Amino acid sequence: MTSSVRVRFAPSPTGYFHIGGARTALFNWLYAKHTQGTFVLRIEDTDTERNTKESLNSLLSNLRWLGLDWDEGPDVGGPYGPYFQSERNEVYQRYLEQLRQAGCVYEKEGAIWLKVSGATQTLDDLIHGPVQRLEEKDFVIYRSNGTPVFHFVNVVDDIDMHITHVIRGEDHLSNTNKHLELYRAFGVTPPKFAHIPLILKTSGPGKMSKRDSGSLVEEYRQKYFLPEGIINYLSLLGWSPKNDREIMPIAEIIAAFDLKDVKNTNARFDEKKLMFINAEHVKNLSPEAFYQQGVIVLKETGHENAIHDTNRLKAIFAIVQEKLRSFEELPHFIEYFFDESYPFEPEAFKKIEKYQPKQRLLELKEKLSALTNFSEENIEACIHTLSETNQIPTGHYIHPLRFAVSGRSVGPSLYHMLPILGQSTVLARIQRCLDTQLS
Repeated sequence: MTSSVRVRFAPSPTGYFHIGGARTALFNWLYAKHTQGTFVLRIEDTDTERNTKESLNSLLSNLRWLGLDWDEGPDVGGPYGPYFQSERNEVYQRYLEQLRQAGCVYEKEGAIWLKVSGATQTLDDLIHGPVQRLEEKDFVIYRSNGTPVFHFVNVVDDIDMHITHVIRGEDHLSNTNKHLELYRAFGVTPPKFAHIPLILKTSGPGKMSKRDSGSLVEEYRQKYFLPEGIINYLSLLGWSPKNDREIMPIAEIIAAFDLKDVKNTNARFDEKKLMFINAEHVKNLSPEAFYQQGVIVLKETGHENAIHDTNRLKAIFAIVQEKLRSFEELPHFIEYFFDESYPFEPEAFKKIEKYQPKQRLLELKEKLSALTNFSEENIEACIHTLSETNQIPTGHYIHPLRFAVSGRSVGPSLYHMLPILGQSTVLARIQRCLDTQLS
């Protein structure tokens, strides 16, 4: 393919940025990148009653956060602007006059109507194949109050901006007949259409809407998901690479993406799958990238006390990285490293009662205090020696010890944790547990 491909994402700034809109933007962006084409962002802001500056800012900010940079559009410019429909009235008047001169329109009851051909239209959709539409009746393109309707401005903008491929949701198939009639009236060859499958709710029938839980991009941004994880997951909602891989960096998705591989069946949103894919991207971060993102999260969540000792923090990050599903979980995973008044979880205590925890901790305290080198290897050898001497599984020591030093039943490798905490801290925490939980 050549750089002649031009696609567009044309959202309305009437609410927070929806997952469905993000997937549509992504498929357009991916196709532009895959073909070395141009990705145009056009803002359909003619609904003055519902458009808000807040929604526009959210839209632009979240597109940038996802990395879906546009080649033409707001803040970037381009040869076919303006890129806000509210600023394109002169363009619409010029195209309306063209239809008047061609005798393709007439006025009735103050509105301007398009004369249609009356023929049955067949759309050769890139995803659905041939789609036959019923014949269209004359329809309004300018209201009696002098404002153009969606169908008119949509087609005019696509013509004026030289859009070659219209990639949009399957719910727009019902509009396509009117759009083909407008292209016919203008004497312009229509672009190629690709109507991508809808995103269904997590459970039950119906399309996912802005009212559904987990439907807004901003939710995942606030939970410190990685943009790469969201992009990876959204790319798989209706598309899959030939090798059926799931975890892919963005560059690999771009290289593999093709509209011919997009399915014509609806995709169901699965927040658990999104979480899994995001977790894999967290695991795949380099230590430096994980550290940089981790510091941002700790600062923004009020845990500045954790960032002063860089080497210690990096050591902590190294042992919790594979446990995180999103960076939202980071403060919880590491807070007991920095807080000597950490709580003891009741459920965690129930899990260790069967191990005679008081006796096990007393034995551990004696042996650990005798170590001259508080290393992972020596700690592990110490626990194995106790296990063999008393002929009980190592878990009878590991689980009470984890509870004593963290108040929890799960966490990173105990052998990695203890050297970071330090010998004196570990011994003090064992004593605190004996005094407050097992006295």
